[in-house]
Amino acid sequence: MQSMDILKREFAHFERCDYEEQNEEYEGAVFTISEPNIRIRSRLGKKTPKKTGYFVAFWEKDETQKNRPFQAKNSPEKLVIVIRDSNKKGLFIIPKDAAVEKQILSTKDQVGKMAMRFYPPWCSGLNRTAQSTQKWQLNYFKDYSDTDL
Repeated sequence: MQSMDILKREFAHFERCDYEEQNEEYEGAVFTISEPNIRIRSRLGKKTPKKTGYFVAFWEKDETQKNRPFQAKNSPEKLVIVIRDSNKKGLFIIPKDAAVEKQILSTKDQVGKMAMRFYPPWCSGLNRTAQSTQKWQLNYFKDYSDTDL
């Protein structure tokens, strides 16, 4: 897993790590850390050839095997998006309440998202919508570019 070294650096010891097969391409996992005792869902962002930013999918199957956004009521306390792009690396650590506020997680009042782009500080030349997204995302970004990971 490309994301594991950054995750271990940030969160130290995992009590448990369960891989999410439906999002295997994005290294989907849910893990528990002991100090403090919280669950975290992680994904690896993927650079795409035609658009700036890093694409991430996060969804689950419902009872009829249709894809749906993760539900807030049973989601972990944090959503972590790991970015690795040669010497540029870091992670977005988004608390559950922010994921609800930004309509990433579904609730009874909102649909949620099954995928989106993430824009670390080195992404530039963005359109207005992407700039607006980057602005709130950067509040949750931790840069590891200058580390030996």
